[in-house]
Amino acid sequence: MEQGRDVTIVKPSNDKREYKRVVLPNDLQVLLISDPDTDKAAASMNVSVGSFSDPEGLEGLAHFLEHMLFYASEKYPLEDSYMQYLTEHGGRSNAFTDSEDTNFHFDVNADYFEEALDRFAQFFIRPLMSPDATSREINAVDSENNKNILVDAWRWNQLQKHISSNDHPFHKFGTGNLDTLGVRPKAKGLDVREELIKFYESHYSSNLMQLVLYGKENIEDLQKIAESKFSAIKNTQHSRPDFVGQPFHFEQLQILVRTVPIKECHTLSILWPITPELKNYKEAPSRYLGHLIGHEADGSLFCLLKSLGWASSLGAGEVESSFEYALFEVRIELTDAGQEHMEEIVEHTFQYLHILRKSGIAEWIFDEV
Repeated sequence: MEQGRDVTIVKPSNDKREYKRVVLPNDLQVLLISDPDTDKAAASMNVSVGSFSDPEGLEGLAHFLEHMLFYASEKYPLEDSYMQYLTEHGGRSNAFTDSEDTNFHFDVNADYFEEALDRFAQFFIRPLMSPDATSREINAVDSENNKNILVDAWRWNQLQKHISSNDHPFHKFGTGNLDTLGVRPKAKGLDVREELIKFYESHYSSNLMQLVLYGKENIEDLQKIAESKFSAIKNTQHSRPDFVGQPFHFEQLQILVRTVPIKECHTLSILWPITPELKNYKEAPSRYLGHLIGHEADGSLFCLLKSLGWASSLGAGEVESSFEYALFEVRIELTDAGQEHMEEIVEHTFQYLHILRKSGIAEWIFDEV
């Protein structure tokens, strides 16, 4: 087992918790955190696959699989027994599917951590995806999507995808619904359950997973628990999917889109494609610029817009990112008067950016951020 001795874990001087990184024989990377004073324990498993990997014609499959893993496993075949166990012992659980990652996490009263982990680990060892449960859960995914349709943030996210290049996976519909996971596949003669199993066996490989365990046990005991519970996850040696290219090309830039929201509001969003901050995380350019653009002191962009009675809030920063692309957003909540001066607000925004560019980088601001 690789102990990760070459990895230096930096922590605040007042953090009394103990940390250790290990890599199990199946190449599962694990971060162990020991906190003897905690009354809650927690775990998080990240799988390096997301909606960008959905097969053509099966939009939402990665998200659908995330739902299915909660149901049951060969070791714990009773449906929803995992969630019931957590509820009975002061815990909760959730998951999310992103573009290139799927994350599962839970917390529970510390005394019940090991058994909760045993149930959790079965998601990634031998899950049951019965035909009956598969049919029922498609409806749950469809209900989730119907709920999202009435939320402005989700509508805005899908609009961004819609106007992006259709040659990039960012353009995909990642949530899925009854049409993409039921009606259309059936019309093509596809068995969605078989496709789920194929997707799971291809992508849910231990070498593409990262696990974090946080408990009151000492580091040595946490390591033994990780070894005993998660070493059985198969390593299929699958490579992390690679998505090169940009979702926005020249024809998708310099455009104005007007939308009618569900909620009564006036929002101005200006987006730029940028180099992902992940590639320059030490310099943190998006944090630096976001701090300055979103500042509310005298002389700031927001101070000007507020004094004119045009804006009630302003924020800026990186909002979408992957290893290959990112978007930087300036988001301004406008007043009723402000929506009548949108072009002037955009002009003021670019003038402020010009001032920042001319001023250069201030070391003291960088240190402050």
